[in-house]
Amino acid sequence: MATDPAYRTADPDDFAAMIDPGRYARRSSDFEEIIARTEEHFWNPEDRDYVDFSAPWPGDDTIVPFWFVLENNTAVWDRLDEGQRIALTNESARWSVSNILHGEQGALSLSASLCDIFLDPGAQEYAANQVREEARHVHAFSRYVQARFAGRIFPVGDTVGRLLGELVATPVVYKKIVGMQMLVEGVAMGAFTTLYKIAQDPLLRRVCQLVMTDEAFHHKFGKIWAHATLPQLGEAEHNAVEDWARECFDTLLFNLVNPEQKRLIYPQFGLDWEWVRDAVLEARTDEHRRSLMQRSSNVFRTLIKTLLKAGVITERTRAHYAMWVDLDELSAEGDRMVGDEVAEEGIRSLKEINAGKRKVVRKVPAA
Repeated sequence: MATDPAYRTADPDDFAAMIDPGRYARRSSDFEEIIARTEEHFWNPEDRDYVDFSAPWPGDDTIVPFWFVLENNTAVWDRLDEGQRIALTNESARWSVSNILHGEQGALSLSASLCDIFLDPGAQEYAANQVREEARHVHAFSRYVQARFAGRIFPVGDTVGRLLGELVATPVVYKKIVGMQMLVEGVAMGAFTTLYKIAQDPLLRRVCQLVMTDEAFHHKFGKIWAHATLPQLGEAEHNAVEDWARECFDTLLFNLVNPEQKRLIYPQFGLDWEWVRDAVLEARTDEHRRSLMQRSSNVFRTLIKTLLKAGVITERTRAHYAMWVDLDELSAEGDRMVGDEVAEEGIRSLKEINAGKRKVVRKVPAA
């Protein structure tokens, strides 16, 4: 596949390519701004100045509102008393945060795999920075699960686990970048934005905001790749990228959150997951899904906008996405993405915190 020089790769076992003397001087400038800004969104999950994991849960409320839960306003809800509804809502939040944690580990492992293959020193340095930041996210969400759920992490959902495994293992670079940097990171930005806005736990809101200060830059890396690479592709190559994006999108849309994925939750409430699935399908139709996508913060609307603005969606696949959203409306919108404002607000707060931590070093006059 035609590749912009900034994205040239070597076989992960070909270390000789990495120590070729001429490679070090062939550095793209595409990533310098992202690399240079790394320090401005530094934060440390162990430092209470950034986030305090000892903050108590304020009251007996739910982590997220009832209406945010998949099973709300279905026949499932009618079978539960008030206490069970609270418990199911918080178990759903634990399941969501657990899968976010697994997703961050997948992003960490994928970024590390890019370090092994990028020949451009700038791309490699960017990927190394992302490894560091994804490790910070794994740390933070692990601390959150410990703080709110006594460390009880759910196993990864089938859909998330399969997709992450494929993205980390594939030697095909465009699959890694489209699948992770554009789609999975896009899901993350949408999910964190939503949780930041609706979560009833201030600790979760703060963790999401801090993670978003990093993720906004990870998402930009995918857009830089698309703008540099897609115009150079022939029809067959572009079709391959387009088909992979559609496959990943459909996987996430129809399987990311559904009762089968959450089946470990239901036995404690005396519910069979297949019955829950049928009850949810009766209430959550495709028409309902389309109505949710009209909201600017909807995760899947965000994904479609990402693919559209990057030039991945063409007339060839336009109808596939048009059944869910108005693509002309998305085209007319600016390039800013959902979550940008929250991330920028978070960066401003980090600049203030980090400025206060810098020590002025004065030179001692020579005797």
